[in-house]
Amino acid sequence: MRALNVAAPWGPNAIKVVDLPDPKPGPGQVLVRMRAVSLNYRDLLMINGMYGRGAASTTDVITPFSDGCGVVEAVGEGVTRFGVGDRVATLFFQNWVSGPPTVEKLMSALGFPIPGAGSELQVFSQEGLSKVPAFLTDHQVATLPCAALTAWRGVFHDARLDPGDTVVLQGTGGVSIFGLQFAHAAGYRTIVTSSSDEKLGRAQALGADHLVNYRTTPAWSGPVRAATGGRGADFIMEVGGGGTIHESMKAVRVGGHIAVIGVVAGAGEPFNPAMLIGNSAKLQGLSVGSRDMFEAMCRAIELHRIEPVVDKVFPFTEAPAAFAAMAGGEHFGKIVLEF
Repeated sequence: MRALNVAAPWGPNAIKVVDLPDPKPGPGQVLVRMRAVSLNYRDLLMINGMYGRGAASTTDVITPFSDGCGVVEAVGEGVTRFGVGDRVATLFFQNWVSGPPTVEKLMSALGFPIPGAGSELQVFSQEGLSKVPAFLTDHQVATLPCAALTAWRGVFHDARLDPGDTVVLQGTGGVSIFGLQFAHAAGYRTIVTSSSDEKLGRAQALGADHLVNYRTTPAWSGPVRAATGGRGADFIMEVGGGGTIHESMKAVRVGGHIAVIGVVAGAGEPFNPAMLIGNSAKLQGLSVGSRDMFEAMCRAIELHRIEPVVDKVFPFTEAPAAFAAMAGGEHFGKIVLEF
């Protein structure tokens, strides 16, 4: 089989297609022939040697990608969750089945520290896979494990929103577009920010109620306040980090919820917590979710016929070009590699 590996000196051009022996499933394991994987910002950090608890060392070799779709080709002894021919998605955290996160659960992420889904054949624990809605394409299924589940957990599991509440989605990357689709299906008012009017138009077609170009309106908390009659947003999907957190704190309502899921605008300087204290808002870090959450999300996707937005598809041998597209912010929704 062929696989994608990356090592020092890191970077997109360090990604190599390598030939490896075909793996075989052991007890409790499932052999999956991968059909597609999707890119996350985490993968961009990973291939640049910048991801993990400390940067990757010069001796590390990483098989990237947490998010994939494939078909079961063989099962090991004792496997009961799947049979040959089942179509499955990988789970971001292989050992987080249910309940709250723990250190042990969070240390079972695909790509790092566990070898990822970027190979034609891969062996997974049967606990680290789930069946998926039949109406979705392989490309669409490959977008679900990280971006979709992160949005799902933030909007429905952590924030505990009420019908008619206001949700702010920063940007038009994978998590934010899933957040828009889920919030729209649930009947929430949605506000989307972007630096591109063209992308804002596409977000409007997906159900966005209000649009803010943060390039022309850097103080985007003002339009958010105006759209909510001065009340502020009930929920904000914070993807920018240090570059946007101050505006999020200005935009959130008293008692509102800010889900911090990324730092694409930089880590930034330490912020003054006085504003957060003053309006009793909740600032919560969010890292994907459990298998139980994933399967609940898939039921909702099937019920509402929500189709993930796949913007660009590359052959898996053209991974460097796919990462260049991500780094350049060219995408709306998700970028996928197909096998």
